[in-house]
Amino acid sequence: MIKNHRVSEKHLYSQNPGNIVSDMDGEKVMLSVQKGKYYNLGELGGEIWELMKEPITIDELVKTLQSQYDVAQTECEEQVTDFINQLLEHGLVKIEDRINS
Repeated sequence: MIKNHRVSEKHLYSQNPGNIVSDMDGEKVMLSVQKGKYYNLGELGGEIWELMKEPITIDELVKTLQSQYDVAQTECEEQVTDFINQLLEHGLVKIEDRINS
C-alpha cells in the first residue's frame, strides 16, 4: 500500500491489475480480488477509473473531465487529486515517472 504519496504532474497513474469492475445503475463498483474488498467508485469516479486504463497524468484527466463537465479547473484538479489519493491509499493505482518530464 502506498501511503503519503503526493499526487504530482511528474507521474503517470494507471489501474492496478486484479480488480473486477462492474456497472450498477450508472455507477461503477469494483472488487479488489487481492484485498477481497468492494469499492463504490460512483459515476464520476468510474469515468476517472476508465480513463486510467492507460497511464495518464493528472493534467490529462482534468482536461478530459473539463471537456465533458462544466467545472472550474481548480475544483476539478482538487477532486481528481483527492480521488487518486484515495485509490493510492487502497493500492488500486500504479504510479510511473513521466518519461518526458
